[in-house]
Amino acid sequence: MANLRDIRRRIKSVKNTAQITRAMQLVAAAKMKKAQDQALAGRDYADLLNQVLVNLKENVSEESHPLLEKRPDGGKELVLVVSTDKGLCGPLNTNLLKKIRTTVSSDADYITVGRKLREQLGKAGKKIEADFEVKDPVPFIEARPIATLLTKKFLSGEYDKISVAFTNFVTTLNQEPTVVQLLPIDAETVGEKQAYEGVGKEEEVTEASKETALGKEYLFEPSAEGVLDSLLPLFVNFQVYQMIVESRASEHSARMVAMKGATDNAKKMTKELTLEYNKARQAAITAELLEITTAMKAME
Repeated sequence: MANLRDIRRRIKSVKNTAQITRAMQLVAAAKMKKAQDQALAGRDYADLLNQVLVNLKENVSEESHPLLEKRPDGGKELVLVVSTDKGLCGPLNTNLLKKIRTTVSSDADYITVGRKLREQLGKAGKKIEADFEVKDPVPFIEARPIATLLTKKFLSGEYDKISVAFTNFVTTLNQEPTVVQLLPIDAETVGEKQAYEGVGKEEEVTEASKETALGKEYLFEPSAEGVLDSLLPLFVNFQVYQMIVESRASEHSARMVAMKGATDNAKKMTKELTLEYNKARQAAITAELLEITTAMKAME
């Protein structure tokens, strides 16, 4: 049986670890609430922005703007990967990396937000065009340089397809790795809800809801093409921002759940070690009593 001193040291070590994980759980819970509120706040705006684009699409041709231009299949792909800067958030980054490997073309290049997958992609020999750091909570203005770079890469013809790999926030216990096409903007599906829109709502996308969006009358000034030139860059910018916000909400949720699990396991281990310590202590006392009894009988 283990030495009593060793067991006491293990109990103390596990208790100290539990205090750390508990503190990290509380910090993650506080950040999680802010990040979730930020993510949910942008979904309605994204939905309305899509509805406006639906009406614009009906008034202009797909060739009227280069961001709507369809490129031939098999072209070069650039992927924006949104991961975390820190670990201890469960399988969040691992699941996203698996999704990228099964969805993205093998010769794709990458732009990264977050240190974890930047390092993994670098080790895998992938070409990383750029890397960005984003504050927490996410400011809308910090998404603009990322969206501008992605748009520039697409318009220059250097890449024929721009995708975004991020972790979609569904619930506190459920985060879904997702890869979506950002550019070219698909005019046929622009009116449909994005990966993060409508999550947790009972409302479903139906033909009736699409007809409702199309049924709204808009007066475009100076023209539909002019509005489209201003709206599409905003659309791309907001899509990038919302996906980063969704990833940040997923990160804090996953970390809170992971730290709660670690704290619970530490408490369970403490109980088991305490029980082992008491058994070892009782065995030592029993052995001492036997020795005393044996010595007394030997003296009679």
